Amino acid sequence: MFNSCSNIILIGMAGSGKSTIGSLLARKLSYRFVDTDTLIEQAQNRTLQEIIDILGPMGFRRLEEQVLLRVNLKDHVIATGGSSIYSHAGMMHLKKNGLVILLDVALPVLEARLHNLNTRGLVKSPDQSFADLFAERRPLYKKYADRTVACFDMGKEEICERIIEMLNNPESRAESGMHRQG
Repeated sequence: MFNSCSNIILIGMAGSGKSTIGSLLARKLSYRFVDTDTLIEQAQNRTLQEIIDILGPMGFRRLEEQVLLRVNLKDHVIATGGSSIYSHAGMMHLKKNGLVILLDVALPVLEARLHNLNTRGLVKSPDQSFADLFAERRPLYKKYADRTVACFDMGKEEICERIIEMLNNPESRAESGMHRQG
């Protein structure tokens, strides 16, 4: 399923470690790393929160979709924004040239990691709780993921090693906390 000319696309909630794991994984695989949130910030010359404040959640999602559709890379680890899964066209575009891996982190762990929800650039309705956002997004993450890495009680090195193990042996699954979708 995975070949050496493909990308690895990381999806998951804010705080799941997409950027941290992605950067480390890229170094270990001798790939390049790109974060789509950074691409958006660079294109707009603003922070994510500023962009969301100006465009609103729906406007930000449209902008994010445009950025996703322009990603034409190979041999990259791509960390997506947590809201990327709202763009079917964007996700299908990424899936054409890579393997989508969900970094699955439990809600209490995410809540403990995130202390800056109002300034982080989180795309949600003003009255929506983080738990409600988690519940809304979870089925979409599972829908687009080719594989899931259950990141419970693991450090970043171990998560990277599990992903590399999965890439080298695509049929390995449950014992290492990885699950094939579909």
